[in-house]
Amino acid sequence: MKKPSRYLMPILLASAVALTVGCSTSAGPKQTAGEYFDDSVLTTKVKAAIFDDPVLRVTDVTVETYDGVVQLSGFVNSRSDINRAVELARGVKGVKDVRNDMRRK
Repeated sequence: MKKPSRYLMPILLASAVALTVGCSTSAGPKQTAGEYFDDSVLTTKVKAAIFDDPVLRVTDVTVETYDGVVQLSGFVNSRSDINRAVELARGVKGVKDVRNDMRRK
């Protein structure tokens, strides 16, 4: 019976380490299921506040939430519509901050 080469074990060990490190997916902070759920609830509440507002008549606004920070994007008719949408979003309980990326048509 032949003995394995003295280089075989280091090669196998190096391969195992490379595979383990290569499979790591630490691309940044991840949300827990609870945080994701909380953000989904905030998104729904902000959308309802914006789309149900009798003064603000917009349909082309996107609402996204991450870690309690709401981002508004899309197109509205005037600067006052932008201000009103931001005001409504800030008024939703649980919203930490609002980032505005809306534009006038």
